[in-house]
Amino acid sequence: METFDIGNRSVGPGEPTYVIAEAGSNHNGDLEIAKELIDVAADAGADAVKFQTFRAEDLYVDDRELVDDPAESTYSLLESLEQPYEWIPELYEHCQSRGVQFMSSPFDERSVQELAEYVPAFKVASFTLSHHPFLEELSEYGKPVIMSTGAHEQDEVEEAVAVLRENGVEDIALLHCVSSYPTPLEEINVRAVDTLDREFDTVVGFSDHTTDPATAPAAAVALGASVVEKHFTLDKEMDGPDHSFALEPTGLRQLVKRVRQTKQCLGNGNLSISEVESDTVKRGRRRLYADQSLGPGEIIEKDSIKILRAGHENSEGIFSSEIEEVIGSCVKKRIEPDEPILWNNIDN
Repeated sequence: METFDIGNRSVGPGEPTYVIAEAGSNHNGDLEIAKELIDVAADAGADAVKFQTFRAEDLYVDDRELVDDPAESTYSLLESLEQPYEWIPELYEHCQSRGVQFMSSPFDERSVQELAEYVPAFKVASFTLSHHPFLEELSEYGKPVIMSTGAHEQDEVEEAVAVLRENGVEDIALLHCVSSYPTPLEEINVRAVDTLDREFDTVVGFSDHTTDPATAPAAAVALGASVVEKHFTLDKEMDGPDHSFALEPTGLRQLVKRVRQTKQCLGNGNLSISEVESDTVKRGRRRLYADQSLGPGEIIEKDSIKILRAGHENSEGIFSSEIEEVIGSCVKKRIEPDEPILWNNIDN
């Protein structure tokens, strides 16, 4: 899959890992907390900070009359976490001022319409992947789609990708995700990133719900993830459903650092002498030296050669791997004991 742009950032193989700091609903209904979350994400070096935009009435069955305490119902909880639409321009501007991209996952058509002007891409949450009418709605805006794959089988992911492509969306990133909050490290199955990369012609990535700051994301990057997403919060002790498994600011900084370092150390995969090895090669590779004085016309025998490391960066001489080409050669210019044997001093 070729890269594509999310705002002013290219995303895909060969590009720096695109890190999404997932603020979700951890603003707890407070605009100033939402802005502080943006500041934390910017300070950590994330590329984007992502919220969640929904209306409870468009998302869940109203179960307030079905439980003993209506205030404890799923519907009431979701209603309390709704991000006001009037926040969107203000959060967008604050992101712009801090140099991070504003994103938010819409969960309903109204929220898509409210967000469309402000987000560089749409992020589809795992449980929305199989909501095909919603995917068709997203397709109308001509934006890239980043889609988590948790709680779905591979054939369902294939169907979702087909819906997007049939409706004109070509710029797609699929994020491997396990929809368990938190996810035990031994259940995170990071190798699924490689499966996505092999089976789908899309950019691939990883949405992590483990509590470890960086182990799984770093492994995902090593397996080809171009996008990494992770929940974060100001304080894990805050009230709300997503704080307990989210990273605190220090953990978010550690995540970004480790992901960047992992990407840097992957390299190009070529088996060759790297530039940083050049001095080591000169100092450490074994070369051929005269074990005795060799005059012009003499034939070089095996017992007249020593194989040693030079120990200095200005070393010359023939590498020991070429000894068979040197044995039997005729000396053209005198070689003193412990001097390197050079090609221009022999006739092979």
